[in-house]
Amino acid sequence: MKKQIILILCMFPLAVLSQSLAWEEYDPPSTLVVPEHPVIKAKFPFIDVHSHQFRMPEMDLGKLVGEMDELNMAVMINLSGRGRGGTEHLEGSLKNVNDHFPNRFIVFTNIDFNNIDAPGWTENTVRQIEQDVKLGANGLKIYKSLGMYSKDSLGNRVHVDDPRIDPVWEKCGELGIPVLIHTADPRPFWSPTDEQNERWLELTTHPRRKRSNTDPAPWETIIEEQHNVFRKHPNTIFINAHMGWYANDLGALGKLMDELPNMYVEIGAVIAELGRQPRAAGKFFEKYQDRVLFGKDSYHPEEYYTYFRVLETSDEYFPYYKRYHAFWRMYGLNLNDQILKKLYYKNALRIIPNIDKALFPD
Repeated sequence: MKKQIILILCMFPLAVLSQSLAWEEYDPPSTLVVPEHPVIKAKFPFIDVHSHQFRMPEMDLGKLVGEMDELNMAVMINLSGRGRGGTEHLEGSLKNVNDHFPNRFIVFTNIDFNNIDAPGWTENTVRQIEQDVKLGANGLKIYKSLGMYSKDSLGNRVHVDDPRIDPVWEKCGELGIPVLIHTADPRPFWSPTDEQNERWLELTTHPRRKRSNTDPAPWETIIEEQHNVFRKHPNTIFINAHMGWYANDLGALGKLMDELPNMYVEIGAVIAELGRQPRAAGKFFEKYQDRVLFGKDSYHPEEYYTYFRVLETSDEYFPYYKRYHAFWRMYGLNLNDQILKKLYYKNALRIIPNIDKALFPD
């Protein structure tokens, strides 16, 4: 009887826990006491090369610029110049910018691949790129739909390295504008959603992000198609969004950087990967300091604070702002001023045309 009572008492806390708290909700604040240095404003003016402002033609840019000033964001690159409204949307975006804050925003254009096998698609798209640049676009943004969702009239997946697009990449090089390209998604999205998958919580809470070798194709296949484009067009500058989904394997990314001198990377949505490997990431930034750009992707001002803290401080064991995306803790890289300036603005100034250099200290 006595043993039975002890057994029941030992089991009781677990029973209560299982009834009141799902294990994936267990996320206690750390009791670790270490110096903390939250950063709400970047040390130097910065260029966010990866932002999406779909309502730019009609939005109040004054309010947005006020928020940018508080972050020390000197220039925002709006990658969604054509939005969902084509040339009219691009013209509206550029007009709003030029009428109010011509030196605070740079606009990229976009293209549609779904009718790629229509007669004259290549010629028409090249012509569109030329016209958009004349209007004021300063780059081309390629969404992950290329290689993932875009299909021809027969329902076939349009490959990233489809030869019908080659003249487009070449035209961008000729015009001197960079191509910021997002290809595929994180590799674990293709893995089974089980206890071995580091992205289990994200895939469970966001099941539409799950991929497979047939939906739409193997990860390695899509990524290799992207690299084929970089190899085939050495005179065009490509900015590989999200560090090409290799922020969790900086050794492999370094080999790609060495092989592909026309490939730059930006850190949008992968700061959590860098923050959990501060020594390895610090060495990567040291070696490739001339080819990494600052990007964020989704625009929520308070989320930039985590980026600044990872890049600028030596803080230890602090959380990411979305637990489902990164349940681990992060550490500051404490990058030196030379690397920070290159990351924040100097590298972007070198490869993206028509940014006002007067906004930056040197």
